[in-house]
Amino acid sequence: MKDLGSRLKEERKSLGLSQQEFGAIGGVEANAQGKYESGERIPRSDYLAALGKKGVDVLYVLSGKRTPIATDTLNDAERAIITHYRALSEDDQEAISQLATSLSECATDATAASSA
Repeated sequence: MKDLGSRLKEERKSLGLSQQEFGAIGGVEANAQGKYESGERIPRSDYLAALGKKGVDVLYVLSGKRTPIATDTLNDAERAIITHYRALSEDDQEAISQLATSLSECATDATAASSA
């Protein structure tokens, strides 16, 4: 399962959690979390299931493919954003994507700073 550890770390960082906090969700200590992320150990299914309950994209962690979002789970505001996004040129879509990534990273950094 090449790159499983790096994808697991990516998911942890996207939630703004330390290895200790993330590992606790899955019921493991920080040292076990570190070994999962470095590829020294492969996580068990109960650990992955617990992460999935907290919103981690387990399919992505295991395969590198994101779990598709069902359109019936989107609210009206989310549908409108997607509709507007699709109406934009490719360059404008790229700009929006970069902006959304930056905003998300700022929010993650702010969450991490406030919990420190």
